[in-house]
Amino acid sequence: MLKTNEVYFFDTSEFENIVEHYLNIGKHSLAKKALQLGLEQHPESINLKLLRVEILIFDNEIEKAVNLLSDIEAIEPHNDEVFIQKATILSKHKKHKEAIEILKQSLEFVQDPIDVWAMIGMEYLYLDDYENARFNFAKCIDVDFEDYSSLYNIVYCFEMEENYEESINYLRTYIEKNPYSEVAWHQLGKQYYELNKYEDALQAFEYAVLIDDSFIGGYLEKAKVLENLQRYEEAIENYIVTLELDDPTAYAYTRIGECYNKLDNKETAISYYKKAVYEDPLLDRGWLLLTNIYYSEGNYNKAVYYINKALQIDDSNPVYWRKYADINIKLNFYEEAVKAFQMCVNLGDIDIEIYLALADVLLFLGEFEDALNILLKAKKVYKDFAEIEYRLFGLFKINHKDEYAFLHLRKALEIDFDHHEMIKDLFPSVYKDKETQSFITNFSLLQ
Repeated sequence: MLKTNEVYFFDTSEFENIVEHYLNIGKHSLAKKALQLGLEQHPESINLKLLRVEILIFDNEIEKAVNLLSDIEAIEPHNDEVFIQKATILSKHKKHKEAIEILKQSLEFVQDPIDVWAMIGMEYLYLDDYENARFNFAKCIDVDFEDYSSLYNIVYCFEMEENYEESINYLRTYIEKNPYSEVAWHQLGKQYYELNKYEDALQAFEYAVLIDDSFIGGYLEKAKVLENLQRYEEAIENYIVTLELDDPTAYAYTRIGECYNKLDNKETAISYYKKAVYEDPLLDRGWLLLTNIYYSEGNYNKAVYYINKALQIDDSNPVYWRKYADINIKLNFYEEAVKAFQMCVNLGDIDIEIYLALADVLLFLGEFEDALNILLKAKKVYKDFAEIEYRLFGLFKINHKDEYAFLHLRKALEIDFDHHEMIKDLFPSVYKDKETQSFITNFSLLQ
């Protein structure tokens, strides 16, 4: 009909099937076309009108949907689909309690209540009422043991309550009745994993892949557990199985690389990290792993190349800027290090290590005023920190502001006297100063 523009007669059920087919595969324009033709041939069809309501709701034309639903309800007040669409509209308006009441009413008229229980469960999920949500999803499981969507939702409810023990108990009971469910074993393993019960988790994942030897999720989780048990060779074997079962993923390549790195096989680790970033060039973590491995080997030129790759993807990550600063210090590119540490502070990374490192680099560059300003900024956050006070002492002493200098030295000595040797490293000339030595000696005698 679409190709020839001719009109043929179909009965109402055939139009329903055509419309539902197009809706299921996401071709809404064709669904609408079929529905229009259907209603032209069968203008009184309640089922086609209900499909129109469904499409109107999807298109967010709620007022039209409500009006049409009212017309249908006047003709067939006990049609279960009327209740479901009314509940759907209420849910869209975040009126979840009202939606639940409507769905409960529909249970008097539906022949197969599973879909309604599942919808009620979802409405309770929207309300964060996990107990009632579980109760309704469990009803679905009681009728259909292979309703894995409901099983996942039950486990999700337990997880949101961080009630892993109860989740384990439920899954074990389920497995007693359905022992060959790879999904249930997989979910059981994940619960054990959350509790750091790695041996139990491993056993559950092994059952999952025994039942279905093409279950990629089972192999991935099993490999993760083996990593935690430091059984890296076996972990690698399981990650490789996932690569053989499906298209390779950057995640699997990354994990294999991490295992080889822990086995101190740096060369193979690097090869897998490179495979990961080739598979997904926007995987900034992959570039960071390459950075770290070259950094650990003292190859700072390659390390800075790869950290730049990570920063090109995400320049708002203070972890990357920290690494960039550290590498540039190793390469004696101090101005770049200053820029990186300042980016960390601008991005909200106000760890004391950042302030101190930035101040020390500025001090090394002879930017005493900038170093002083950074330390005064740090002091607002870290009020009683000896390492800040010793540095303030040295900088004020260099600037011949002795009154301020010795106020900070006193405070530093009060906080941590044993740490005063750091003055020798950062300000050797100040440390040798007789007045400094005398002040430290007198302070120690008074303690």
